[in-house]
Amino acid sequence: MKKMKKIIAVAIAFIVVSTNAHAQQPIAVATATATILSPISIVKNTDMNFGNLTVQPAAGGIVTLEPSLAATRTPSSGGGVSLSTITGTVSAAKFTVTGQALFTYDITLPASATLSNAGNDIIADNFTTSIPSGALDAAGSQVFYVGADLTVNAGQEPGVYVTGSPFFVMVAYN
Repeated sequence: MKKMKKIIAVAIAFIVVSTNAHAQQPIAVATATATILSPISIVKNTDMNFGNLTVQPAAGGIVTLEPSLAATRTPSSGGGVSLSTITGTVSAAKFTVTGQALFTYDITLPASATLSNAGNDIIADNFTTSIPSGALDAAGSQVFYVGADLTVNAGQEPGVYVTGSPFFVMVAYN
């Protein structure tokens, strides 16, 4: 019986020591969180249009279309391109971006676009935006404009020049 009491006493001592050892280990708890953002999207509201232009037979030039609602056009100085007094439709491309309220985003513009008419081409390049970078408002929306330079060749054939495929403007959260 004495032996049994000693065995029980030793077993209880081990249990107490073991429990105390576990009780002394520090424990911390944490939670995990993930936020799913509203997808960012872009919609074209207005196409780009340089309007009516004239060109000299021996000299071409560049017309710059400002990226704004006003869409002011400026011909290069000394160039052979002039703005017609009958302007036609003039517009910078207009886009609306929607997404997560108050988030910022980057804008990627094309390097160039080719406008064609019956096998004759002119190039739009140096695309610019009305904003340096995007910032969605409290409603998760922002409008911006895109302009460009149009290089017209000397003696360019008359006609309506249109991009054969659209140019791409991309946005992405940063």
